[in-house]
Amino acid sequence: MFNRAKFYEESLIESAETKQNILKSCRDDVYRAIDLIKESIQNGGKIMFCGNGGSAADSQHLATEFVIRLSHDIKRPAIGAIALTTDSSMLTAGANDIGYDNVFARQVEGLGKAGDVLVGISTSGNSVSVIKAFEMAVSNGIKTIAFLGGSGGKLKGMGDCDIIIPSANTQRIQEGHITVGHIVCESVERELYSN
Repeated sequence: MFNRAKFYEESLIESAETKQNILKSCRDDVYRAIDLIKESIQNGGKIMFCGNGGSAADSQHLATEFVIRLSHDIKRPAIGAIALTTDSSMLTAGANDIGYDNVFARQVEGLGKAGDVLVGISTSGNSVSVIKAFEMAVSNGIKTIAFLGGSGGKLKGMGDCDIIIPSANTQRIQEGHITVGHIVCESVERELYSN
């Protein structure tokens, strides 16, 4: 029988342990992501995000933090960022006409330019639509950052930076992605605009 109290406690402990493991194992990769995004912004580039399901929601969330702002004590200009997950006409036409696996790659081809950054979010690292977007980005001189989990899947090593959340639990990986995403965004804001 399901024990609500036990599940509650175990979930929070597992989440906290995952964050401790991120602290130990992801620092250099997070710093690399911050530097890639800062360099792009300083050179007039933009950040594109893609992912499926909960990772699509994270894409929207993080793109919004960059465009609007995350830190309310910093007055700064908008940072160019877009979630490739939000245009229903684009997604449905792409799925219908060229196959869903290509919907992000097609947008990267049409909207991206050398010097931009593509952030692909995939808990398994095996999302074909994100893999194809990375292939398109790499072939067009667009830097890539992968937010992954577990073993990193097929996306591991495909681009410039992998941030692999050290967990096999999808929920914990997703929590790690949004936490790391906030750290990256706030670090970029503060390093570029705090003074």
